[in-house]
Amino acid sequence: MDAKDILGLPKTPLPITQEKKSQPKKDSQRKPDGISREVYALTGGLAPLMPSIDTSQLKRRPPSDEKITWQWLPFTNSARKDNLQLYHWVRVVNGVPPTGDYSFAKYNKSVDIVRYTDEEYEKYLTDPTWTKEETDQLFDLCERFDLRFIIIADRFSSSRTVEELKDRYYSVSRAILLARAPSSGDVSGHPLVKEPYNVSQEIDRKRALSMVLSQTKQQERKDAEVLAEAKRITESRMAARGVEESTLHVASNAGPEMAETATNVDGTVSPSSNAQLASVAVAPSTSVMAENASTLASLRMLRVYLRTYALEQMVQAASSTAGLRTIKRVEQILQDLGVNLKPRVPTKAVCAEHLELRKEILTLLNLQKQLQYKEAEGSSFRDGSYTEMPGTPKRSHRDQDGTFVPDSMSFGGERAGRRDQKRKGPGRLSEAPSSPAHKRPRKLKASDL
Repeated sequence: MDAKDILGLPKTPLPITQEKKSQPKKDSQRKPDGISREVYALTGGLAPLMPSIDTSQLKRRPPSDEKITWQWLPFTNSARKDNLQLYHWVRVVNGVPPTGDYSFAKYNKSVDIVRYTDEEYEKYLTDPTWTKEETDQLFDLCERFDLRFIIIADRFSSSRTVEELKDRYYSVSRAILLARAPSSGDVSGHPLVKEPYNVSQEIDRKRALSMVLSQTKQQERKDAEVLAEAKRITESRMAARGVEESTLHVASNAGPEMAETATNVDGTVSPSSNAQLASVAVAPSTSVMAENASTLASLRMLRVYLRTYALEQMVQAASSTAGLRTIKRVEQILQDLGVNLKPRVPTKAVCAEHLELRKEILTLLNLQKQLQYKEAEGSSFRDGSYTEMPGTPKRSHRDQDGTFVPDSMSFGGERAGRRDQKRKGPGRLSEAPSSPAHKRPRKLKASDL
């Protein structure tokens, strides 16, 4: 018994037509040359991680027309004077051995030693501390060991120092060059004539070098601390000197302007306003100059820097006391004037003029602020003087037609009363009776109809 008997279905199977899907034929890929069958089966034809190289390129065979052999052949070196013959392996092509000098003979460099005759020695080179035999031995050793004076001093017969040997050799060579030249100007550019050997300076240099090399770690640490402190003192003095000079320069230029702005209309000078303007104008300039001096000191410590970077640092130092809105106004004024915010050709003169222009714009904006403050203070003083002083005639006004009409109203009239009402704060009652309030009509309701 199966499931069809349980369900009561006939046992004859129903014809079910199923369409066989046609599967695409896989393209047979041929294994490329140079790759083993196992590697190709693992990769499945994918691109390898490392680029594959053709095996034919790994070892290039020479052309068939060249026959290369290695032969044991003799050779001579032109750098040697004894014509010594040695042997080495040589690459021979088609049975023709290579020709020419030994390949390493070009590295044999020798020093041209100036030689002298007996007549020249008796005439120009006599020295009471040196004999002719010692001088001849010195020049022979110099030619043999290529001016290696440490070895020459070790091979020299008498006990002479390295400095004495150098001094004798260079002085003799210089005297021979000057004696053989037609004029001193012909050999003035020669190193031996242009820079003569100084024995005392060489001795002092070696003595100082030995003192430095013989110092202990503690002495080196103390020297480093002394040098750092000296550098700090020098930088602080330079910064203070720059601040003092800039302060004196600004004070000398701003003195007449401050005096004129502090003078009243009647010609009297108010000390309070003069002191206020001086404190407002000179103090920021002093702080700006101090910032500039510190910026210059930090730039000097860098030793090498871009001029555009230095200009940005100076602009930030000059605008340190100004707010963000003021800086934006300065940039807007520069754009209105057609000046780039950063110079296209940042030379030293252009950067200095650009920085000076920014400082002048900041000064102009500060003066405009001071002018607005003074005008507001003067207007408030004039408005308060008319209301507080009784008996002072009010200012006249003009009618709409433009004719001058004097005000006939008294001081305690309607306008004064309205002004007093405005001055009174909330919660205070005015003495004048208030006008009745105008009420809006009530809206009609459904019950009223």
